[in-house]
Amino acid sequence: MEHFDVAIIGLGPAGAALARQLSGKMRVIALDKKRQCGTEGFTKPCGGLLAPDAQRSFIRDGITLPVDVIANPQIFSVKTVDVAASLTRNYQRSYINIDRHAFDLWMKSLIPDDVQVYHDSLCRKVWREGDKWHVIFRADGWEQQITARYLIGADGANSLVRRHLYPQHQIRKYVAIQQWFTEQHPVPFYSCIFDNDATDCYSWSISKDGFFIFGGAYPMKDGQARFDMLKTRMEAFHFQFGKPVKSEKCTVLFPSRWKDFVCGEENAFLIGEAAGFISASSLEGISYALDSAEILKSVLLQDVVDKNKAYRKATRKLRIKLYGKILKSRALTSAFSRKWIMRSGVAHIPQAEYPESKTTTDEKDVGQMRQGICP
Repeated sequence: MEHFDVAIIGLGPAGAALARQLSGKMRVIALDKKRQCGTEGFTKPCGGLLAPDAQRSFIRDGITLPVDVIANPQIFSVKTVDVAASLTRNYQRSYINIDRHAFDLWMKSLIPDDVQVYHDSLCRKVWREGDKWHVIFRADGWEQQITARYLIGADGANSLVRRHLYPQHQIRKYVAIQQWFTEQHPVPFYSCIFDNDATDCYSWSISKDGFFIFGGAYPMKDGQARFDMLKTRMEAFHFQFGKPVKSEKCTVLFPSRWKDFVCGEENAFLIGEAAGFISASSLEGISYALDSAEILKSVLLQDVVDKNKAYRKATRKLRIKLYGKILKSRALTSAFSRKWIMRSGVAHIPQAEYPESKTTTDEKDVGQMRQGICP
């Protein structure tokens, strides 16, 4: 049975960043559900917007984005819609529009060869015995077992590692539903949609490579019905849908209390969404995935006895920042306070109307041609 210093479960942005940063410093194995390249197999449903905090993380690492992960168009505002109040406002935002699956594969491609990576693999079981973590996983068509000194849960909303460490821990969850349509709007746009009849969270739309993505986070029980209802309502706000090209679903966490942020114990650590590190006000998680990976890298390389205690202390500022997002989300999802904020007109930028189409045929072709991408 092979033994490693670190076993990372999941190679989304958090796991991939940590694996890259520990390369050459510790013996690392990493397991990931995604395939090494292409669009077959597991893909993460995501709107694919890179926030300024995530951009700063790449600046610190001296990394630039390759052109094949950047999507078109680049839009500098978010259209915010309050359905019940029939209010629409435009707020400036500095996101980078990306192809999320291509981004994830690119992040994996940055991991040096000395890290042992298993693609298209599934972690089945973890447990602690003595001073070692045991991991059973399926890869290359057969079941394998390894041990590691440190276990890292970077496995997202349904984290196996978090469930093992905190079997009684409950955190609010939603089903995130997205549908892709051929873009029909004269001017592409991003949007953030609030409708308390549909969800006490929020919904969104994104124009990307000739497609229009409409999605949202809804209660687990009847999410699809609520999604369909909101689609119908959005026609009054000139949203154009047509026949869906594809549909996606996944679970998304919604932290609502301080104790929803969990860091790990007994030489097991949680990073990214597995730790509850996701913004309650926007459901943006890439920034906090990259930040928590950077923090944990520093802790693992420190000469301290209790690394779990050191990690909890080191993530305190990050958790305080995320708790602020919880408070912000309460104001945004409250019909009364949201209406007051939007009616005030603070930070709203009036937008001109353009009758002519701004989406070129070439941009539409990009989305249709983006097949089998491999960094």
